[in-house]
Amino acid sequence: MELKRPALVVYLMASSDAPDLAAAAVRGGATAIELGIPYSDPLADGPTIQRAAQRALDAGMTTAGAIAILAEINRRVDVPLVPMTYGAIVESFGLERFCAEAAAAGAEGLIVADVPPEESGALRAAASANGIDLIHLVAPTSREDRLQAAADASRGFVYLVAAMGTTGARESLDVRLDALIGRVRTAAGGTPVLAGFGISRPEQVAAILAAGADGVIVGSAAIDAADRGGAEALEVFVRNLASGLPA
Repeated sequence: MELKRPALVVYLMASSDAPDLAAAAVRGGATAIELGIPYSDPLADGPTIQRAAQRALDAGMTTAGAIAILAEINRRVDVPLVPMTYGAIVESFGLERFCAEAAAAGAEGLIVADVPPEESGALRAAASANGIDLIHLVAPTSREDRLQAAADASRGFVYLVAAMGTTGARESLDVRLDALIGRVRTAAGGTPVLAGFGISRPEQVAAILAAGADGVIVGSAAIDAADRGGAEALEVFVRNLASGLPA
């Protein structure tokens, strides 16, 4: 997966309006789209994404349906696409089948939030066989050995959790973030490091990039913007965030 740097990744939930929202986000300056595949027990997600997932499930969204949405997004935009979901979804669909169908739909990366690197061998092999980069998460509390294991197992980029807890927009970032970015960059070698969780304002984007990250991932705040005013509001929100990127 070739990411534009600095990267601005926008998370959307798989839904009937996701292709329109993805196109709007890219017009606003998004350099990649992360597409959530809804799951009934999303432990890493905060209230906004949980509500979006439940709406999608209530509307009848399935894994196959989400992959079809991914394919439609791929027809509408020319940026890397990264599905994000949970291990139970991938396992119930079948590792090889999931990776093959996601790749055919345009996926270049994959995040499975609750599969740790030491348990990801089969998934990583299935993803790699289909040209998909498997991406792992690291957190402010990650021990050095866990951080290194996640960095070693990640392809495409390492996903740095910029705040403790679940996803959701926050007023301030973790005070340890600068030091954490440095640790992750050292562990990651040449693999890009992107920070997510809690990012909602251009000054936060600028601060994260100034600390050495290669990009940011914005989820809950993007969904909130789309919920308020659809594709037009999302485009405005992303364009505002993109103002925090270096010229």
